[in-house]
Amino acid sequence: MKVLVADQFEQSGIAGLADAGCDVIYDPELKDETLAASLRETRAQVLIVRGTKVTADMLDGGDLALVVRAGAGYNTIDIAAASARGIYVSNCPGKNAIAVAELTFGLILALDRRIPDNVADLRAGHWNKKEYAKAAGLKGRTLGLLGFGNIAQEVARRAQAFGMHIVAWSRSFEGGAPVDFSAYGLEPAAWDSRITAVTSPAAVVDAADIVSIHVALTPGTRGLVDAALIGRLKPGAFLINTSRAEVLDHEALATAVRERGVRVGLDVYPDEPTAGTAEYHHALLDLPGVYGTHHIGASTGQAQEAIAAETVRIVRSFADTGRVPNVVNLARQTPATHLLVVRHQNRPGVLAHVFEQIRNAGINVHETENIVFEGADAAVARINLENAPSAAELEAISAGNENILSTQLVAL
Repeated sequence: MKVLVADQFEQSGIAGLADAGCDVIYDPELKDETLAASLRETRAQVLIVRGTKVTADMLDGGDLALVVRAGAGYNTIDIAAASARGIYVSNCPGKNAIAVAELTFGLILALDRRIPDNVADLRAGHWNKKEYAKAAGLKGRTLGLLGFGNIAQEVARRAQAFGMHIVAWSRSFEGGAPVDFSAYGLEPAAWDSRITAVTSPAAVVDAADIVSIHVALTPGTRGLVDAALIGRLKPGAFLINTSRAEVLDHEALATAVRERGVRVGLDVYPDEPTAGTAEYHHALLDLPGVYGTHHIGASTGQAQEAIAAETVRIVRSFADTGRVPNVVNLARQTPATHLLVVRHQNRPGVLAHVFEQIRNAGINVHETENIVFEGADAAVARINLENAPSAAELEAISAGNENILSTQLVAL
C-alpha cells in the first residue's frame, strides 16, 4: 500500500508504516497544487496530513481511499468531498489532549503572574517587583470550561490539583441530568475544589473567573463565543482559546480587553499561516494583557509520538483488515427504510441470486453484512434497502435458490 505523508511526521511513524509493509513517500513541503500533482503521480492510496489543507481537487484524479489527520481536528479536510468520493477520513482523537491541557494551564499561569511582561521588562533592564507582585493566584478561583471532551477533562484534572472550582458545559449536559464526574476520573469534591455541570455556555461565563474554550469546530460551535457571550465576562476575567479561531468573535474580544480589562491567552488565530514560518499580524495581539503562542498546543514530543503510533495503527488496520478506526465521515443513519434478513446455506451463488433480484426490482442497497455460523454451513445476510420489495419480489428471492432457508422483511 502506497502512503503519502504530506506534513511533518515523526520518524517513528515513518518507520512504523514501513514495518507494516507500506511504500512510504515523505514530502512535508507538499501544499496546494504540488500536493494535488503528487497524489495524481504517485497514485497513493493513503494520505497523511496534519495542518495541510485537503481540498476536493486533491481528491480527484488519484487512487486515494483514506485520509488520516495526524491529530484531532479535521476542519482542514473537505469532509463532504471525501464522503462523496467514498474516501475514508480518520483522525487521532485524544492523543494530544495532555499537551493542549498543559499549554492551556501555561497560558493561565502566564496571565495570572504576567510572566511574559516580567521577562520583557527584565530583558530591557527594568526591575519592577512592585508592579508584578500584584497577582490574584489560582486557588479558590472558578475555571469555566466550554466543552468537556478529552482536552477539557485533562484541564479539569490539573485545575483540581490547583484547588480551583470548576464549572463545565457540554452539549451532553444540556438535558440537566446529574453528571457522574467520577466516570471521567474526576472527583466531585477534591481538596478545596468542586466541579459542577451547567446547561449553557452563558452559565459557565457568568460563574467563571477564567474561561477556557475546548470545543471542536462544527456548524453548531462556529461563532459560539460571540459578542453577547463575551459581554457576560466579568471585568478582569481571563479567556483562553486553544481550540479553533472560528469559535470566537475576536473583534468583540478586543473591545472587552480595552474596555473591561479582560485578559486573553490564545494559541489559534484567524487566517493563521499554514507554513512553519511566515509573517503574521493580528491587531488583538497588540493589546496589553493579550498573550499568544504559535498554534503549538499539540506540539510536544510526547504528543507527536502518540499521534504517530495511532496513525500507524489506523493505516495498518486498513491495510490488514479493510477496517478504519476513528472514521469521522460515515453516515450515522442511512436512508434505508427496510431490512431484509436472509437465512441461507453458505453456498456459492446464494448472495449473487439475492442481489440480482434486488437489482431487478430497482431497489438500492445501503448496507449489508453476512454473518456465518459456527461450522460455516449456514449464514444470515442482513441487507438494508432503500425501499421495500413487493410480495412477488420477495417470493422471487425466496423461491429462486434452493439454499435459501427463510426471508424476513423488517420496516426500519
